[in-house]
Amino acid sequence: MNSTQKPWLSAYPEGVPAEIDITAYSSLVDLMQESFRQYGDRTAFSFLGKRLTYKELDRLSQVFAAYLQSLGLVFGDRVAIMLPNVLQYPIAVAAVLRAGFVVVNINPLYTARELEAQLKDSDAKAIVVLENFGATLQACLARTPVKHVVLCAMGDRLGLLKGVLVNHVVRKVKKMVPAFELPTAVRFNDALAAGERCTLTSPEIHGDDLAVLQYTGGTTGVAKGAELLHRNVMANMLQASAWFQPALKRIPSHEIPTFICPLPLYHIFAFTLNIMACMRMGGCSVLIPNPRDLPAVFKEISKHRFHVFPAVNTLFNALANHPDFNKVDWSHLVVSVGGGMAVQGPVAKLWLEKTGCPICEAYGLSETSPAASGNPVTNKAFNGSIGVPLPSTDMKIIDDDGNEVPVGTPGEIAIRGPQVMAGYWQRPDETARVMTADGFFKSGDVGVMDERGYFRIVDRKKDMILVSGFNVYPNEIEEVVAGLPGVLECAVIGIPDERSGEAVKLVVVKKDAALTEAQVLEHCRHNLTGYKMPRVVEFRTELPKTPVGKVLRRELRDKTPA
Repeated sequence: MNSTQKPWLSAYPEGVPAEIDITAYSSLVDLMQESFRQYGDRTAFSFLGKRLTYKELDRLSQVFAAYLQSLGLVFGDRVAIMLPNVLQYPIAVAAVLRAGFVVVNINPLYTARELEAQLKDSDAKAIVVLENFGATLQACLARTPVKHVVLCAMGDRLGLLKGVLVNHVVRKVKKMVPAFELPTAVRFNDALAAGERCTLTSPEIHGDDLAVLQYTGGTTGVAKGAELLHRNVMANMLQASAWFQPALKRIPSHEIPTFICPLPLYHIFAFTLNIMACMRMGGCSVLIPNPRDLPAVFKEISKHRFHVFPAVNTLFNALANHPDFNKVDWSHLVVSVGGGMAVQGPVAKLWLEKTGCPICEAYGLSETSPAASGNPVTNKAFNGSIGVPLPSTDMKIIDDDGNEVPVGTPGEIAIRGPQVMAGYWQRPDETARVMTADGFFKSGDVGVMDERGYFRIVDRKKDMILVSGFNVYPNEIEEVVAGLPGVLECAVIGIPDERSGEAVKLVVVKKDAALTEAQVLEHCRHNLTGYKMPRVVEFRTELPKTPVGKVLRRELRDKTPA
């Protein structure tokens, strides 16, 4: 393609290549082992003051990989990871991949219903889970294919004294560990001890082998696993590294690139950036276990000289408006990455004023590992766009028939590149629905491209609701609520929300006149994780429908006051 077909290439900063070399590594394991060799004594991850070096990560992940193999798992088996941002996460990820297995990232705040569905669909044979969520796992374990449970505690890798103290506070003081019984579970540290007596058989892993099942509602709301191959994640990591290079080269050569990690590692944004891309650069990721606890966030990041800060709009906004903001030294920040949801102009303006570092808004999906486009890191002015396609990436705007539309005309954003998933796990019909014959992934987002090759999102084709960067699908919530006795029918829509971008609104038609809002919310709380919870519940006598009986969500939205 020439520059007239790829007008965005003229927006690339000096030094950013048009293409990346995805043959640089044979697999993610190859990449990790290079980092282990090159950066052995450097800190790879930091958590509550405890530092994990590349050398330690190499040894611990090798030992844990040997333990997992000793369980009888075979090449390609899925291993679920249900953890917040703790040191066991990168150890588990590196181990699962080194053993020749597949990472299944799971939201640790899932309810038993949500967890069961994902474990069944992925056919996971083992799970690494924090004890705080042991009761959730107990409630569904017998109905899943999981045969092996490795149980972690917050203090596992913090050393004896600090570990005991942290575990005591979590269990006894804050009472964050509900009672549970998982009699066959093995404690993480015991698994490592057992692994010391095992030998790791290093399998031959190729770029086309499956690395990660990243669950998403896709464009329809049915939870499905995006199949991210080793080469997909490698490509996106190399693309991100190349894209950020003009800013990263401003980091003094004697300083280790330090990334703050306030976003959950089970989310593909943090997984690719804070584990994979950071490790390739020999960087250190500072793990933040709970980004909602802002005083704790400020306390932790004030101890570090950091250079890269990824976040969603709501977090940028909350931090910039917090009284502790100026207690942190932001002067070494060279990249602020905004993703997951649209960055708002006033938030970007305030962040730039307070830090001197502009928010570089990027765009992507679980299906694209995730980054597809981004604003150049050399841009100083916020433009409200999702930027231009990353190296080796093509994007176009298409109509409902798949034809490319003229510049400036709205249509569906379609993406092609080495970071695009292989397909949806065991769902060829869903894969066929979103992939074009020439290899483009149909995003479900409506956008426009200008003459310079910058893309802007204007709407969504799907009914998905975006709550603080997390995808919420009306179908799932409606199915849950429809199972409540007393509900005749229901519908879910997104409504504008100043704090989270959008919020969930539930409209219910009663079958039982005695049904209350409190009962509806309690039922939702039992079956849905927090960000999927309805913020507003409205009772109506009927729902607007088409002549064939399909609920008109758009009409519900139009009748909802802003």
